[in-house]
This record gives sequence, C-alpha cells and structure tokens, in this order.
Amino acid sequence: MEWENQTILVEFFLKGLSDYPRLELLFFALILIMYVVILLGNGTLILISIWDPHLHTPMYFFLGNLSFLDICYTTTSIPSTLVNFLSERKTISFSGCAIQMFLGMAMGTTECVLLGMMAFDRYVAICNPLRYPVIMSKDSYVSMAAGSWFAGIINSAVQTAFVIQLNFCRNNINHFSCEILAVMKLACADISGNEFIMVVATTLFTLMPLLLIVISYSLIISSILKIRTSEGRSKAFSTCSAHLIVVIIFYGTILFMYMKPKSKETLNSEDLYATDKLISMFYGVMTPMMNPLIYSLRNKDVKETVKHLFNRSFFSK
Repeated sequence: MEWENQTILVEFFLKGLSDYPRLELLFFALILIMYVVILLGNGTLILISIWDPHLHTPMYFFLGNLSFLDICYTTTSIPSTLVNFLSERKTISFSGCAIQMFLGMAMGTTECVLLGMMAFDRYVAICNPLRYPVIMSKDSYVSMAAGSWFAGIINSAVQTAFVIQLNFCRNNINHFSCEILAVMKLACADISGNEFIMVVATTLFTLMPLLLIVISYSLIISSILKIRTSEGRSKAFSTCSAHLIVVIIFYGTILFMYMKPKSKETLNSEDLYATDKLISMFYGVMTPMMNPLIYSLRNKDVKETVKHLFNRSFFSK
C-alpha cells in the first residue's frame, strides 16, 4: 500500500501489530480492560469533585479537568485501535486521521500546561498559605485552566494544519493511530519547517511547564524542610505528593519515548519498531489509568468522599 509518485491521498493504512496477529487479540483484551478502568476511574473523580462541596477548591477543579482530559485523550485513539485489532482492513480516512492528530495533540499539550498550573497551585498553597485564597481565586484558577485548554487547541491546530498540507508519497503509517511524527515520516516534501515548528511548540508547551514544575517543587521542598515538626512536614508533603507522582510518570514516559537514542537498523528492526509502538501505546493508556488510582490512594479528602458515597449507597438499600 505504498507508491512512489504523488497522488491524491484518500486514506491511510495503520500497520499497528498487523505482523503479529496473535498479539492483536491479547492486546485487544488488555487495552479494552484498561480503557474501561480509565473511564470508570476518571469519571468517578469528576463526579466526586462536582458532588462534594468540600472539594470545590482550585486543586480539585484542576483534578477534574485532568480527569476529563485523560478521558478525551484516550478516547481519541483507543476505540479505533481496538476496532483495528479485530479488523482485517486497518484503514482510516485522511480527514479522520487529521481529526485524530488534532485531538490527540490538543489533549497532550493541554495536559502538559495543566500539570504546570497544578504545580503552581501547590506552590502557593504550601509556600504562601495566607495569600492562597487571594492568589488562587475562582477567576484565577478558571482562567488558568481555560488558558491550558486554549494553548493545547491553538498549538494542535497550527501543527495539524501544517502537516495536512504536506505532499505524501506513502500511506502506510507504522503506528496504531495517526500520531503526528509517524504521519510526517510519510511526506515526500521537506519537513524541516514542520520540525522547527514542533521544536518551538515543544519548548513552549512541554519544556516551559516542566521548568515551572521544577521551580515550584524546588521551592516547595525548601519550604517543607524548614518545618520543624515531622508531622508538619508529612502533612505539607501529602498535599502535593500525588501530583508529583503523576508528573514523574507523565514526563518520565515522554522523555523515555522521545529522547531515547534511535535504534540502529538491525536484523530485528521490525521487532524493535513493534516494541517502540507498544511502549508508546501503553504510555497513552497507563498514565490516564494510574492518575485516579494515585489521587485516590494519596489523597485523604478523595478517600473520605468515596467512603461516604459507598456507605450511603450501601446502607440506603
């Protein structure tokens, strides 16, 4: 399904694990279970943050946005990936691929910026607790969340627009979905302009939020170490430990996927590519699945609300 001369592109072929048909059934079941857990876990966190008035705070507002983002992010690619696992004709239309690229990048960029905003919120809460209600007013944290979504949508719209204008000589995407880097590799034209835009966007919307997170937590740790009692230090750290774990998982997998040395061409190059694709897929599924679990286990308020809801539903029968 490749051709040398440029022609009008109608659809793409998603290679995925087509060379490993037995693995497709295994991963269909595994990814389906993980997707259901994502929907239930993140959906529960959203409902809890809305239902309980005690959770109507900036931190839980951001957490609700993060959970909604994780649902949207996984829904852009997992359902179509599951269908392709069971289908013999693993294709996606050009317009469908463009939409998938746009939504996937918009959600990913928004999450990077939102995690930076959440780190700033924790910094203010721990380092400037007396000014917290003023600095993190409702207008402030709603604007911060809206800005995160706006940044993600604008960045994705610009990058997707530049990619779909490229001339493609092939339509065989070596991935499970229309991941923007995998699509760019199919172009016959010079993509240096696209790569430059991507570098600028990565600096602004991935590395800058990461820098904000590093600075915020450096100041947070410095402030916590100044607390004299171990109980006070433990209480202060517990308010931001869940977010810190999520940041480490999220950025750790990004750095592993996109900054690891490129595999050299070997006799096992197809196996190496398949491994990279599987790691990429699990990165897109594992983090959204882990977020609700981390916040539930590490957060006393969430655990208390879940316990109250469970007892209420159980004893009301």
